[in-house]
Amino acid sequence: MSFQPKFTITAGVATALMRIEGAKQAVQHLPITPSVLETLRQSARLFSTHYSTMIEGNRLTQEQVSKVIEKQEHFPGRERDEKEVLGYYVALEKAEQLATARNPVAERDIQVLHALVMAGGKAKAKPSPYRDGQNVIRDSRTKAMVYLPPEAKDVPVLMKDMVAWVKTSESQGLPCPIRAGIAHYQFATIHPYYDGNGRTARLLTTLILHLGSYDLKGLYSLEEYYAQNLAAYYDALTIGPSHNYYLGRVESDITKWVEYFCVGMAESFERVKKRAEEAAGSGAQDSSHLLRRLDPRQRRALALFKDSETINSRDIEKLFSISQRTARDLLSGWEEGGFLVVADPAKKSRKYGLAGEFKELSQ
Repeated sequence: MSFQPKFTITAGVATALMRIEGAKQAVQHLPITPSVLETLRQSARLFSTHYSTMIEGNRLTQEQVSKVIEKQEHFPGRERDEKEVLGYYVALEKAEQLATARNPVAERDIQVLHALVMAGGKAKAKPSPYRDGQNVIRDSRTKAMVYLPPEAKDVPVLMKDMVAWVKTSESQGLPCPIRAGIAHYQFATIHPYYDGNGRTARLLTTLILHLGSYDLKGLYSLEEYYAQNLAAYYDALTIGPSHNYYLGRVESDITKWVEYFCVGMAESFERVKKRAEEAAGSGAQDSSHLLRRLDPRQRRALALFKDSETINSRDIEKLFSISQRTARDLLSGWEEGGFLVVADPAKKSRKYGLAGEFKELSQ
């Protein structure tokens, strides 16, 4: 493994890590009802989608992003923007699913996330192969060269080394926030694709943090921090004496980026802590351990049980904008997995209720 990043854990980094831990512990013990928790989670996903795509020039507002994802409205002339937010939202859900499986980060995971980012909202996509030619990063205004990534022939080895480093650094006890930040930096440095690198780097960050139990119940959005000061984000990523990967960046000290990332994560976590404290109900039972066992679609389906003890395929069809056959298959799978139980076995109007241990999540 040749990737060995150069950085120092400065006083600023150490302080940020302590702030992150403090907010993490506080949120973990807050008594938030399942329904409120899922509402906060959905808001965080929408924030992440809006800000991550906005960084790349997406023109939809936060309100428009919400309407596109909920399939409430179409915006003529913004079709590309709509596909970008739908792609990111689906990829974000996939990152959460991958984290639930608790497997180490693999190259295929990253390739799948990138494929979904570029798929415009499709639920499935084949893993994206790495670029087969040179790409150049230019200033959108002046067209001047900002960065010349490594040659395509070097990308597969660099990606393999990055993923191996993520695994090794975890076993060596490097704090998860630092690992996630460095993975973000190195992915952006390699720039393995012609397009979608920034969004995929941010998704990789999310995946690593979730796997390291820094998911903060799924309530945070680092993308919001980046987007609020894009100049600082890009400045922190711009490291090395030259725009050429081979002329300095590969050996550069990345302490500046590590500190920027950890401070941003601390601010994001503390913002979530404040929101969660405001939402926490007095004496409410925290059922986040049950929510972690559910995939994103199951968590969204919980909203259907707020007003009814049972649901059917038409409810699921409408909620996810899928075919009735797909909805039936989804419900059948959830029953087999122990999330639902059959409440009415009639074939044409079969109804399902929550399985015993999950009933408290509808309260």
